Amino acid sequence: MPTKIHPTAVIHPKAQIDSDVEIGPLTVIGEDVQIGAGTKIGPHCIFEFCTVGKNNLFTGAAYVGMPPQDWSYKGEHTRFTMGDSNVIREGVSLHRGSHATNLTSMGSNCMLMANSHLGHDCRVGDNVIMVNSSAAAGHVHIGDRATISGLVGIHQFTRIGKFAMISGGGMANQDIIPYVIAQGDRAKPVGLNLVGLKRNGFSRETIKLIKHTFKTLFFHGLPLKGAIAQLRGENLPPEATLILDFCEGTKRGIARPRRNAVALETAVND
Repeated sequence: MPTKIHPTAVIHPKAQIDSDVEIGPLTVIGEDVQIGAGTKIGPHCIFEFCTVGKNNLFTGAAYVGMPPQDWSYKGEHTRFTMGDSNVIREGVSLHRGSHATNLTSMGSNCMLMANSHLGHDCRVGDNVIMVNSSAAAGHVHIGDRATISGLVGIHQFTRIGKFAMISGGGMANQDIIPYVIAQGDRAKPVGLNLVGLKRNGFSRETIKLIKHTFKTLFFHGLPLKGAIAQLRGENLPPEATLILDFCEGTKRGIARPRRNAVALETAVND
C-alpha cells in the first residue's frame, strides 16, 4: 500500500516514512524524521528531529520534536523519540532534548490530550495519560501508568512515580511517590490510588504492604531516612520496595501528606 500523503503536505526527501503512513493536509515533515508503520498524522502538524514508532495517532496541530525552550540551547543536534500506539491530540507540543541530555523520550500506549506539553529532556514511561492543558517542564520523569489530570503543572526536574495520579489543577514541585493520589498547590499525597492498583491486578496482600510502607514513611513520626531503614529490614515485595528506591533517588525532595492529614491516615487504614 503506498504512503497516503495529502498533496499539500511538505515532506523532506530524506525523511524516512514507512509505506503505509497517512499524512494530512498542510503537515510539514523535516529531514531528520523517522515514522513507523501504521502511524496516522492529521493536518497542520510539524515534525522535526524525531523518531516515531508504529501505529501512533496524531489527530492534528501537533508539534513534535520542536526546539527546547532553553536559553542555553544553541542549535545542537538533539532528538525526541516515542514508542508505539500513542494517541496525541490537538495542540500537543513535544520538545526535543537540550544539550544537557540530547533526548526527550516517551514510551508506548500513552494518551496526551489536547494542548498538553512535554518539555525538553523529559522521560515518560508507558501507558501514561496527560489530560488537557497539563504540562511537564524540562527534565521531568513520569513513571508507567501515571495519570496527570487537566491543568496540572509539573516543575522542572520533578519525578512522578508509577501509578501515581495528580488531581486537576495540581502543581507538583516535589517528587510524587508511586501509587498515590496527589492534589493541591503544592501537590501532596491525599491517599493511595487503590482503584488503579486493583484494576492493574495488584493482589490484596501486595496492596496491604504498600499501605504499610506508606503509613510507616509518613505517619509513624520517623524521619524519612529512619523510616526507609526500618522498612529495608522487612520482607517487602518489589512493589513496595519501589517506593523506597524512589525516595532514595530524590533530588527535589519527597512531597509528604500535610500535617493535618488525620483523615488520610484513617482512609489508608481502611
